[in-house]
Amino acid sequence: MFIFNRMHKLAERFLEALKILLVVGVFTSSTMSFAAIETYQFSDTEDEIRYQKMIAELRCLVCQNQNLADSNAELAQDLRAKTFEMVNAGASNNEIAEFMVARYGDFVLYRPPLKGQTLLLWIGPFGILLIALIVFFITVRRSQTNIKLSTQARARAASLLDEGH
Repeated sequence: MFIFNRMHKLAERFLEALKILLVVGVFTSSTMSFAAIETYQFSDTEDEIRYQKMIAELRCLVCQNQNLADSNAELAQDLRAKTFEMVNAGASNNEIAEFMVARYGDFVLYRPPLKGQTLLLWIGPFGILLIALIVFFITVRRSQTNIKLSTQARARAASLLDEGH
């Protein structure tokens, strides 16, 4: 009974320490995520909606798989500030996109325009899929072909099989 009580107290202490670590971890991670969020004051809600739409459609050049809205990179913060500045100055969505493309190239757009330089981005995945399908069907077709054996080859194979038994 003494051992059970002692183990129970140790388990309680362990759980208390785990709770403290969990609270500290949640607090630390939440304060770190708040540090990267900028707050901008918009003159009207339409401008705020345009801003949110633009930062969702522009790619972070540092992270590359995140848009500006989701990225915490310094460049993304700068680009969000520039987008805010342009929205407040009355620039249209096209003007903002053209500015970003002129400065950073088509890669900054999540949906780059269809042109010679971006053609591979648009048709590349379909080309890879087509090649994979062709290889798959050739492999399946080859595995289904029956091999015609001569009478001598059949007799030889049968004798080899019989020797194994």
